Amino acid sequence: MSSLLYVLHCLLLFAGASGFGILPDRSLSHLEITERAILNATVQICHAVARAEGADFTPPAQPFTAENVAVACRAPKSIKSFRTAINSIIIYNVRVDLRHVLNASFHFDDESFVQGKKIITDGLQATKASIKQRSFEAAWQTLGKLLHPLQDFYSHTNHLELGKLFPNSNLIKSKASIGKIADKSRPTCRSCDGDDCRNNILESIREEQILTSGYFNLFDSEKPSGKCSHGGRLDQTSKKEPKGGINKDSFDASHGHLHSEAANMAIAATSELLADIQGDVGDKKFLEMVGIFRGSSKALCFVIDTTNSMKEDIEAVKKVTHTIINREVETDNKSSVYILVPFNDPEFGPLIKTTDSAVFKTVINTLTASGGGDNQEMSLSGLQLALSAAPFNSEIFLFTDAPAKDTQLKSTVIAFLERTQTVVNFMITNSTIINRRRRRNLQNSNQISDADLQVYIQLAQASGGQVIEVTKNELPEATSIIIESTNSSLVTILQAVRTPGRTETFSFLVDESVTNPTVYITGHSFTFTLTSPTGESQQSTDTSGSLITASQSVGNFRSLRLQKLSGLWEIKMVSSSPYTLKVIGQSPIDFIFDFVVASQALSRGLMPLNHVPHLVELQDRQKLPSPGQQLPSTEFVVRLKGHDDSYTSSSPVYFQRQSSTNFRSSNLTITADSDNIIEPGTPFTVPFSVTTHGPEGNITIRATNSRGFNLIFPTSLFLETGTSANGTVTFSAPLSTPSGSDVTLTIEAEAPGGADTNYIVLRFSIVKMATETSQTGHSESTKVTLYFYLLCVLQCLDSTV
Repeated sequence: MSSLLYVLHCLLLFAGASGFGILPDRSLSHLEITERAILNATVQICHAVARAEGADFTPPAQPFTAENVAVACRAPKSIKSFRTAINSIIIYNVRVDLRHVLNASFHFDDESFVQGKKIITDGLQATKASIKQRSFEAAWQTLGKLLHPLQDFYSHTNHLELGKLFPNSNLIKSKASIGKIADKSRPTCRSCDGDDCRNNILESIREEQILTSGYFNLFDSEKPSGKCSHGGRLDQTSKKEPKGGINKDSFDASHGHLHSEAANMAIAATSELLADIQGDVGDKKFLEMVGIFRGSSKALCFVIDTTNSMKEDIEAVKKVTHTIINREVETDNKSSVYILVPFNDPEFGPLIKTTDSAVFKTVINTLTASGGGDNQEMSLSGLQLALSAAPFNSEIFLFTDAPAKDTQLKSTVIAFLERTQTVVNFMITNSTIINRRRRRNLQNSNQISDADLQVYIQLAQASGGQVIEVTKNELPEATSIIIESTNSSLVTILQAVRTPGRTETFSFLVDESVTNPTVYITGHSFTFTLTSPTGESQQSTDTSGSLITASQSVGNFRSLRLQKLSGLWEIKMVSSSPYTLKVIGQSPIDFIFDFVVASQALSRGLMPLNHVPHLVELQDRQKLPSPGQQLPSTEFVVRLKGHDDSYTSSSPVYFQRQSSTNFRSSNLTITADSDNIIEPGTPFTVPFSVTTHGPEGNITIRATNSRGFNLIFPTSLFLETGTSANGTVTFSAPLSTPSGSDVTLTIEAEAPGGADTNYIVLRFSIVKMATETSQTGHSESTKVTLYFYLLCVLQCLDSTV
């Protein structure tokens, strides 16, 4: 049974294009070049791994897709994480054309060979360092960014016109020469013959194998005498002798007759670079970087209060951890990574992150309860640290019996939740049921007040998680939700929050691909009536019935396992108290999405947002540029309804899926851009800009980071309606920071009175850059394999263009 993953881009604006395209077209774009190369490289590595293990390997059918490659790699549960990794790398590749469109070094324009190569080799070094530290999101960012100039090399230079049949391997070797580069004073082109530019490169350049590239300028026609231009209607230099251009960005470009060869050469060069990374970091880490895991792609992540009163809670965590890991040994559902963050007062951390389940069990077993002087703990600091390390789309469980001391981090944590689409479940003991603290003397006891509990409730609701309130004796029973959450094929069908509570009927569609449909309800006083697709009903007071095959009730949490019946279900909730409702199941049909906005740069393209969207209209990618739905001004979720004709051969599958994360729009916009590589000990600046479409006034600025580095930034900016103001965050990473580590920086802007907020979340790689790297190269056998592999890429893919 195949898995189906829908990729949804919520498009906010749309605009025009240039370059090796960055959107799909009849010409091959950066998007398609990057995806094909990643799929090709992954197939080759999975084949090699299977051969080394003595296992059979069945190559996926052409054309390769994330779905059939993951299955061929014996990792069918990794389809969503594989697609997420591919999309992220593509996004950072495309972003170069949107943010650095006029920087010649990122495109090998203006004969900027030295600078362009440095971007590639520095980025390659940073990518490898990040992968070795398992900082995969940082690796996606640097890898996508370096791939752009690597691919443009074959479209913007005369590499192909020199008769080259293979990529220039020295582009990825820091000490190696990429060839003879034309002197600035040497002519390289003649004018095209009208629109025919096939022979505009001088014969002497070809005969002497001299590298050149086209000059490009949007505003000025000046260029060195006799030099080639990039070409195209936007390039003003192409209007000056020698006229015309040499780019191969599309079939309509000046050298469009070589577009297919340039695109396929770029695919081969990208595949070669990926093979170089794999040779350095190893098969396992490379496959994990692209989201391929042999077991589950889900993380097991705990944030635990270790103060004196948490002894029973810690024992419950130990038991559930052993249960999950022991069960995983006998299945293919092993968690991809294990994360633990303890917190106390005033300390929190350290972050423990490992792929070794035995190591995780050992670390969990060493946890003890001690300390904690007052009634509040550093719970949000611990949660923020876990969010900075957890993979995209993770699920985190936080255990505590105390209020948060660091509530000023609430908006920062919400920013992380929205950006990473991570679900957080709070396991709260003794919130309002019995006295909670036994500190310093047993006479001093307190409870988590309703006001204190609201912080956890708001964070859970923002993420799509639960706040489960139980006694310490009940906690072991409540941890069953953790066991269910580790399944990588878990999907959300419906989720709703009602505060205050009210009577309401909710409908949800359970399609035939869904197994183990389950309803989660939290609340202190409610009843419900469940109605199946056949019209049969069951009340919450019924102790037996055919619709609910299993039920659990502990504290404020109720879990209902439903009979497997495809069709439209209904559940009528009756309560005047707040409640949450969530319907989940296991299914191979899922979707991923992101919000993107049209670049305001000259290149046509769509830039994913790393902040909440501004109030503008949505458009469906398949219906551009027709107008779409207006973004709501209140909190909203993304829900996908549709049907798939390929799931079964008999009839379409009608399905419903929903994002767990709640989103919100804002009248504030915050943008930032800087290099993504930080060298330890060197001051690093991040310029940012804030725009408001709301009331004028002083905008409060907050900046935090995941490693506790000292930050210097303005605490406020004055803005009038419709205007912008700029600021800068400055910090440095200590020299002792391990190379390959990453750090996340969150910059927040809050409107006067706190009525509106927005944020931007940035991730940086911390790398000790080597001045020179060794040129050991591949072993002889690897060279031979790579040679024939690249030959196949160049020759075989040409027929698919």
